[in-house]
Amino acid sequence: MTQSPPAEIDIADMTWPPPPYRSPVPPVTGTDGVRRFDGITYATTPGYRPRLLDVQVPAGEGPFPAVVWIHGGGWLDGDRRYPPPTVPAALLHGAVLAAGLALVSIDYRHSLEAPFPAQLHDVKAAIRYVRTFADTLGIDPDRIGVWGESAGGHLAALAGLVGPDSPQGAELEGAQGVGSGVTGVRAVVDWYGVSDLVTLAEHPMPAMPTGGDFPDPYEALLGATVAERPDLARAASPVTYAEGPTPPPFLLVHGTHDGLVPYSQSEALAAALTRAGGEVTLQPVEGADHIFLGSCDIPAIVEGGVAFLARHLGARV
Repeated sequence: MTQSPPAEIDIADMTWPPPPYRSPVPPVTGTDGVRRFDGITYATTPGYRPRLLDVQVPAGEGPFPAVVWIHGGGWLDGDRRYPPPTVPAALLHGAVLAAGLALVSIDYRHSLEAPFPAQLHDVKAAIRYVRTFADTLGIDPDRIGVWGESAGGHLAALAGLVGPDSPQGAELEGAQGVGSGVTGVRAVVDWYGVSDLVTLAEHPMPAMPTGGDFPDPYEALLGATVAERPDLARAASPVTYAEGPTPPPFLLVHGTHDGLVPYSQSEALAAALTRAGGEVTLQPVEGADHIFLGSCDIPAIVEGGVAFLARHLGARV
C-alpha cells in the first residue's frame, strides 16, 4: 500500500477558532487500487468525541457514486468499522466496491452521549461533508445513497425522508460539521430499522444482555419514555415524514421472526411510502430473527442491497 505525500500546510490560510471538522487525510492506495481515507473528522462538538468517517473509493477513474453506511447497535453501541456479526465486513465492503460504488462508513453520537436528534444531525453532517469534499474524495456529490442496519436503518430512513421542508425540518437538519448544505439522498436501503416508535412502545422488549445495566434503547434515544414524550417519539419516527414530498426509492429488508424490531415496522413504513407514491420494495427474510440470524442467504441479501443502490445511483453492477 502506498501513502500519498502529506499536503503542505499554508499557515496564511489558517483561522482561529478552527472549523468544526478536518479536511480529508491523504489516502492510502492498496495493491487492489482502492483508495482509503481512514479516520476523517467530519464533525466536532466541545465535550464530545470527534465524529469520524472512513471512505473507500474503487480503483479507476471517478467520480464514483457513494453509499453512506450507518451502523446499528440500538443507538447505544457499535462503530463504523463493523457490520453486524452475521455480515462479514469483507463481504459487505467488497460487494459495494466491486459494483463501482464508493463506501463511506460513519460514526455518530450514541444516545447516552446525546439524545435524539443528535444522531440524525451527525448523519446529515456526514452527508454534507462528503458533498463539500467530493472532489478530493473522488465522489459524485449528486449520486449519494444511504444504507443502514437496525438503529442505522432507522437513521438511514430518516436521512432519506427528512429535509428542510419537513415538519421541524430545520431542527432535524442540524448544523454540525460543515453546517449547511444539501443533505438529500438518491436511494435508501433499510435493514430491519424502526419506523414508528409510538407503536413500537406496545411491543414487549426481549431480555437484554446480562452482566451490567443495559438501558432501554428507546428510552435512551429519546431521553424519556414514549409516554412522557410522544411528540419526540413521533419526530423520531420515519413514518411521520413518509407521506411528504415524493420519497427516494427504498429497499426494506427484514426478518419475519425478528424479536427485537417486529417485521410489522417495515410493513408500516412500506405502506406509508406507497401511499406517498414512492418506489418501495419490501423484502421479507423468511424465518430470520434480528440481524438476519437464522438466514443462510446473507451473501444474496448483501448483493440485493448493492444491486439496488447501484441501479439507482447509476453505478456498474
